[in-house]
Amino acid sequence: MEAHHPSKILMTADTVGGVWNYSLELVRALAPFKTEVALATMGARLTEEQRRQADEIDNLTVYESEYKLEWMEDAWEDVEKAGKWLLELKDEVQPELVHLNGMVHGALDFGVPTIVVVHSCVLSWWKAVKEEDAPKEWDKYKELVTRGLQNADMVVAPTQAMMNQATALYGPFKKNAVIYNGRGQHGFQFGKKEPFVFSMGRVWDEAKNISMLAHIASDLGWPVYIAGDDKHPATGKTVNLENVHFLGQLSEKEVSDWLSRASIYALPAKYEPFGLTILEAAMSGCALVVGKTESQAEIWGNAAKYVDPSSADELRDTINNLIEDEFGRNIMACRAVKRSHGYTSDPMGQDYDHIYRQVMKQTVTV
Repeated sequence: MEAHHPSKILMTADTVGGVWNYSLELVRALAPFKTEVALATMGARLTEEQRRQADEIDNLTVYESEYKLEWMEDAWEDVEKAGKWLLELKDEVQPELVHLNGMVHGALDFGVPTIVVVHSCVLSWWKAVKEEDAPKEWDKYKELVTRGLQNADMVVAPTQAMMNQATALYGPFKKNAVIYNGRGQHGFQFGKKEPFVFSMGRVWDEAKNISMLAHIASDLGWPVYIAGDDKHPATGKTVNLENVHFLGQLSEKEVSDWLSRASIYALPAKYEPFGLTILEAAMSGCALVVGKTESQAEIWGNAAKYVDPSSADELRDTINNLIEDEFGRNIMACRAVKRSHGYTSDPMGQDYDHIYRQVMKQTVTV
């Protein structure tokens, strides 16, 4: 018996990272299956831009909150309150399935099939960024995340590399699957390229390593433009970037415009389990320079130049080599565009729909 497409899903999302864009892209990709999504947001109130984005999606209803996220400091009281709120929402919305983009709430008894997506985690972040195990104050985080993931009917990760890390840290899981993230190509175009280097992301996140790009910017043959959020959501501290043109937070349309004109996109991240901004740059025909990590190598193969995230010299030389070699740069841009075709939103939606139906069928059978 073929399981039906879920008619209604309760999904969670945070508003302060890439999970927001991932969630909207997935909701749009589920529309052909006639799946309605109730999206419960946490972390911060929606910005005007986020509200506008959500309003444009017919099969989406947003339920907003400001509860702290599990990776934030002193979050546990909020996380518990958020759990109660989610259970109340579940009773109100009556979904056939719950899709969690945070991990701790996987331990809640929703009474319907539950999948949890491991987009990233503090312990693997700490190991990659600090090159040591997370300190003892994160023991409770490990305990609660482990419980959440082990209770889920299905655990999903955006790369095999991230799944391997999650399994080693928190496994074993009941079932698991790798589903690559995707973006709609319609939002990004290959424009007339101009001589500058572009980067974007959470500037305050050490893992993105954007400060190293700023550090070597004065030694590059082209100017460097950086967009993103420079204010830490938990501490309120801002990061000052030297030697670059800092653009602040851009709208989706502005991001698309900058990417269409950028010749090189550089993100020497120490930790990037998927990297939607890199995908957007690839779809826009940028030559890619990224941090050498297992996830990035898995995603991009020979379609990116890889640098040691701890070597400013290597980053400088790799970018300058691309600046000086127009032919090589064009080859890398073409490879990036071609590779990006494997990470579009439609296959992502199909893969998630398949997982949803599989989990629903198994739960009914049991």
